[in-house]
Amino acid sequence: MPDYKVYYFNVKALGEPLRFLLSYGNLPFDDVRITREEWPALKPTMPMGQMPVLEVDGKKVHQSVAMSRYLANQVGLAGADDWENLMIDTVVDTVNDFRLKIAVVSYEPDDEIKEKKLVTLNNEVIPFYLEKLDDIARDNNGYLANSKLSWADIYFTAILDYLNYMTKSDLVANHPYLQRVVDNVTSIESIRSWIDKRPKTEI
Repeated sequence: MPDYKVYYFNVKALGEPLRFLLSYGNLPFDDVRITREEWPALKPTMPMGQMPVLEVDGKKVHQSVAMSRYLANQVGLAGADDWENLMIDTVVDTVNDFRLKIAVVSYEPDDEIKEKKLVTLNNEVIPFYLEKLDDIARDNNGYLANSKLSWADIYFTAILDYLNYMTKSDLVANHPYLQRVVDNVTSIESIRSWIDKRPKTEI
């Protein structure tokens, strides 16, 4: 069995999909949480000077979606064929588009500009994406692709706390099919075990 390490800060955010996928597959991994003080010295050792980073048998790789896709293949959560993989990828990319649209507002340093952007985000962008994703989950019987569990469901559920944190809301509260996606993932025993034992962090 490969030796896995996940390098990230002491937050969930972009590192949590990796931790969820490894936990789902019952693959032991070192959950290496870097402090802000440690990061400047460690940064030059990372492939692109950023995290999260996945280390497999001593080889470090970056890009959170690519790493998640790799782990999905290791734990049997990829599609059964190219079309199923395309359906999964379109959802994951959509979730990431959604995250980036939220982040650009959440991290806006100018308060006046941020307030203006929040109006569009809250009244247009968030409702649009949630409605579309909820429709996808409805059409796939409580999953986000191919009417069965895939890494798209894991990815969305794992990153949801971060999206909620940035939007200061419970994004799936009024979207029953997305809530079913979350329930389907968090009811998996190995995922539940990870959630129960992971460090408690706000993000």
